[in-house]
Amino acid sequence: MLYEGKIWLGTGEHPVCLLPQMANRHGLIAGATGTGKTVSLKVLAEGFSDMGVPVFLADIKGDLAGMVQPGTHSDNIANRLTQCGVPTFEYRTFPTVFWDVFGKEGHPVRTTVSEMGPTLLARLMNLNDTQAGVLSILFRVADDENMLLLDLKDLKAMLAYVGEHAKEYTLDYGNVSMASVGAIQRAVAMLEDEGGNAFFGEPALNIADWMQLDESGRGVINILAADVLYRKPRLYSTFLLWMLSELYELLPECGDLDKPRMVFFFDEAHLLFDDCPKALLETLEQVVRLIRSKGVGVYFVTQNPCDIPMSILGQLGNRVQHALRAYTPLDQKAVRTAAMTFRANPAFDTAEAITTLKTGEALVSFLDADGAPSIVERATILPPQSAMNAIDGDVRQECIESSPFRGVYDTPVDRVSAYEMLASAFQKEQMPAPEAAAPQISTAAPTVSRPDAFLVFDPQTGHYVQREAAQPMAQAQPVGQAQSVQQPAAQGSTPRPAWMAADEPARPAWQNQQEQQPIGQAQPVPVLTVQQPQVQNMLVMVYDPASGQYVQKMMPMQLDPATGNYVPAQAQPAAAPTTTKAQEREAEKQRKAAEKAEKERQAEERRKHADELREERAARARKNDSLLGRVQNTAISTATREVTRQVTRGILGGITGLFGGNKN
Repeated sequence: MLYEGKIWLGTGEHPVCLLPQMANRHGLIAGATGTGKTVSLKVLAEGFSDMGVPVFLADIKGDLAGMVQPGTHSDNIANRLTQCGVPTFEYRTFPTVFWDVFGKEGHPVRTTVSEMGPTLLARLMNLNDTQAGVLSILFRVADDENMLLLDLKDLKAMLAYVGEHAKEYTLDYGNVSMASVGAIQRAVAMLEDEGGNAFFGEPALNIADWMQLDESGRGVINILAADVLYRKPRLYSTFLLWMLSELYELLPECGDLDKPRMVFFFDEAHLLFDDCPKALLETLEQVVRLIRSKGVGVYFVTQNPCDIPMSILGQLGNRVQHALRAYTPLDQKAVRTAAMTFRANPAFDTAEAITTLKTGEALVSFLDADGAPSIVERATILPPQSAMNAIDGDVRQECIESSPFRGVYDTPVDRVSAYEMLASAFQKEQMPAPEAAAPQISTAAPTVSRPDAFLVFDPQTGHYVQREAAQPMAQAQPVGQAQSVQQPAAQGSTPRPAWMAADEPARPAWQNQQEQQPIGQAQPVPVLTVQQPQVQNMLVMVYDPASGQYVQKMMPMQLDPATGNYVPAQAQPAAAPTTTKAQEREAEKQRKAAEKAEKERQAEERRKHADELREERAARARKNDSLLGRVQNTAISTATREVTRQVTRGILGGITGLFGGNKN
């Protein structure tokens, strides 16, 4: 809660408060399990929210989610309020948004492989230096080939591609060992088993979405569900490091502000530094040191202050130390180390006080208005205004449904990237050269004609005429073929007469009713009128595609009342359902294509914005690397010249003394 515009954490001889203008000097909350670290974290987070500062914190045990519910009064809280001298105390809720890397307990949190970068990715997969170098080569090849690395399937595809073309890239990028490629492939498979597919992909998280205020001007508290993520230490720690790096690249310099832009609480902070490579540790130290000037405060929460490297521990100006248990010599050393980091108070011994603190008590030292550490005080921590217990699934789901980010990150997007580009190129390589298509005879519905009356196309008159068909045709063209192909006559068949040597095949009477009359011909097509029953078995001429001839066949024929012709009994009814189903499939296909086009348009807008941010960050990174390299080269050159000068002077002095002694 706030007291005179400051965050009131606890009470000793007087209220102990954190100045808002000093909150971006980072901080530390340490203490053994069960001593009250979580309560101190919640009180600070609630104070920052009331001040209008967005907050991010990782919820490992699930009890931080109680900020969406007001606290409940009890005798213990009443006694605590009396000890702290709080006149009025209000139980209330705070604006909260839930996030989850796996998308189960909150909105999904994703990033792309390219944004993660080879350094953090190598740490995530526990690669050695050689394998990390091959991974860096892979990123450079993907960048030069304009292939996006968005998810793990893109990474695996690029690994296979670089491995197959290793000899081509060795001269330009360096040696690519197949053993290293195989080791990285195994590491990617293990990362997939840990849930890496859920973390890598699009839409990627926009860190700016965490820097929000509610309608009343209070800062939104972003809670990351880490109960499952915590059991995967490398994924958890790499995610936090990536988040800090993204925030550092995104925010501009602002100097000292009256209050921070955002505050991060990293619970179980020792995971950030376990097995951390030296280069990555130096990067983290630089980020912690410089992110202060961008208005961001980072607070590490851990059990022992010795878990934090000394280079980073010295950057943490605001400290809250709960009780430590000194049962072993190593624990006693940790207590002395923690006591030495405080400005001593003559009223008590700091090291002894650390081991005798009660639950809910802490040694507190905040920076004063001049930026100097205040004298350490023994204080009783205030209770939080929100609930201190976990929430059930229904309450959490209700908060997710009412979140302003509902639907923004929930649906994954898979756009064209390295995997799709390489798969397309592989298919083109495997596709055989196109060959001239051999003429084929259509296998459509059989062409049927009455044996005693035959309709054929007469090129002299330009329309169909009735002929006598005493013999089946030796060569015939199937209906609907675009271009006629002459077939050799079967052995023993009668040669075609001259009037049948046309480009159009013979047509039966039951099909001619659907054909358009030739232009300029007024006379109708002659049809055969037969007074027969509605359905009967009749001997008809049927086109045989195998022999290219018309043969006689007994088929069920049905009388068509409209034309008076006999047609196959099932020819017309069977065509309608096929046409209807085809139309339905085409309509469904068009609808899906329209929906897909709309989704791609929306995704393209988000991608353009993300690409602009990445280009800006990359430009700043290249500029910083260039400046740092020049500074390092200048320093090395200066040191080398000084060492050379000292060595030369020593040698000349020794020679002068030697010759001078002989002369005397």
